[in-house]
Amino acid sequence: MDSSNKQRNFLEGPLSRWQEFRYLIDVSLDMFNGVRKLHFVGPCVTIFGSARFSSDNLYYKVTEEIAAGISNLGFTIMTGGGPGIMEAANKGAKEVNGKSVGCNIVLPHEQKHNDYLDYWVNMDYFFTRKTLLIKYSYAFVIMPGGFGTLDEFFEALTLVQTGKLNHFPLIVFGKEYHKDLIEFINDLEMAGTIGPKDKELIYLTDSVEEVINIIKHNTVIKSKLQRYNSPKAIRWLFEKY
Repeated sequence: MDSSNKQRNFLEGPLSRWQEFRYLIDVSLDMFNGVRKLHFVGPCVTIFGSARFSSDNLYYKVTEEIAAGISNLGFTIMTGGGPGIMEAANKGAKEVNGKSVGCNIVLPHEQKHNDYLDYWVNMDYFFTRKTLLIKYSYAFVIMPGGFGTLDEFFEALTLVQTGKLNHFPLIVFGKEYHKDLIEFINDLEMAGTIGPKDKELIYLTDSVEEVINIIKHNTVIKSKLQRYNSPKAIRWLFEKY
């Protein structure tokens, strides 16, 4: 089956027991492939944003600056691996000799890996991809984007709100672009569906320097990271660094 149709068929409703079992195996393999490919990426910061911005867009250029600054802190820049803001982030990392990786989703249009990746993994399922983007990251930077960007932002925000993620800065860049989003979040507080402190989980800024400083001073790198992400491939597991 074409990989771009896998998730659609999986979500269409109950299937035969054999088909359901096959999908469980396929989802497990998708996750397994991602974990193997990304095991050596080191501590990452993931940058999200629209795949549709061209290189002459202001946000594209700003993203390059942000990615370069974060790379200089020693973080790997991770993106969804595609064009637009994702490309700008990976490009910014490469321009300062930083590490640049992508977690790409297989789609029939729009998404193919960009030219600024040291390595990447292609994922069939959105939900496995989002899990890996969070698993290897220690902060998210949300640049202007569309449905996909907001999906990733709200999933991470929910995980932080519910305590599934700790010490995980969520930085939203672009006050004017996101003003309606912030107003909506304020409306949620007024309606009582979120608490006053939930708004404090989000950093909103227009400053490249502030983004870098937030990550520098608010990101906790787990002490056990080096023990598990040692840059030493295990040959009998057919790993490659």
